[in-house]
Amino acid sequence: MGIEGSPPNEFRASLRRGGGPLVVAKKNAKADPSADGLEAVKVPRSEKRRTDERGGDRHRLSGKETLVRVKGKSHKVELVNLSQGGAMVAGDFPATLWDKLDLLVGDGAEFECAVRWIRDGRVGLEFAHETRIDCDSSTRDELFRNVIRKCFPDVELVARPARTDGPEASDQKRAASRHPLIWNGVLHHDYRRQTARLRNISATGAMLECSDKVPVGAAVSLDLKEAGRIAAEVSWSHGEQIGLLFDSPFDVSSLAKATPLLASKTGANAQPAPDGGDRLHSPWAPHWKRLSIAELGAELGN
Repeated sequence: MGIEGSPPNEFRASLRRGGGPLVVAKKNAKADPSADGLEAVKVPRSEKRRTDERGGDRHRLSGKETLVRVKGKSHKVELVNLSQGGAMVAGDFPATLWDKLDLLVGDGAEFECAVRWIRDGRVGLEFAHETRIDCDSSTRDELFRNVIRKCFPDVELVARPARTDGPEASDQKRAASRHPLIWNGVLHHDYRRQTARLRNISATGAMLECSDKVPVGAAVSLDLKEAGRIAAEVSWSHGEQIGLLFDSPFDVSSLAKATPLLASKTGANAQPAPDGGDRLHSPWAPHWKRLSIAELGAELGN
């Protein structure tokens, strides 16, 4: 408690010999519009960082065995850690920079990833930024059309029936899966709530990224705003990534009612190289082949 009538911080400042105020009156925070999440905020520092102290946001999983799938073939790896935007694995499997692969976690859950760095038998992976929608192609395409009509009315879009066979169908499926849209929700558990990023979602469940740990078996609800609120059970949990099993089927097409975010043009440094050197600043989009919202509209149109 401070002295009555003293301005804020003056009492604490007076306890330090010759000290100034303990709280800076004005902070000049800067934002990086190309980054995702907390990486969008630049925190000014009085001196350079001497060591990489960002290990606290990673969940160490020593000895956790899982699989990566490269070009349709599965390989056993050790899942070293999971972080907000990626993972580190160790194992003997074919990988080169910017390779695309699937990381299997939990009960058959999959993360789409790109290789960011390789060193001493370990591989740094970055998760795809967009929310993966697991459903049939016609349902997904119509979902994207409705999102574009609602949220991006300036994008030209001429609806057409989805192709169901032939090589054109495969091309369309690959194109539509590389959309730039990210959905978020609010996870409710034990009278608490936290923002959750949807990594993927289907009629039966979802993979989320959230900061607070939630135990396996916990009863939760996922609030997707206009898209509805879903009761679920936590089926697996590793660090900031959790898997949900819905109590009843979810209509994926209702996601069109909730406004998504657009993924950034470049990737975040989710898994920095072990030596703290080159962070692979190459743009994410040219390697991942993500479509812009205008390109997605053209693919779904005529």
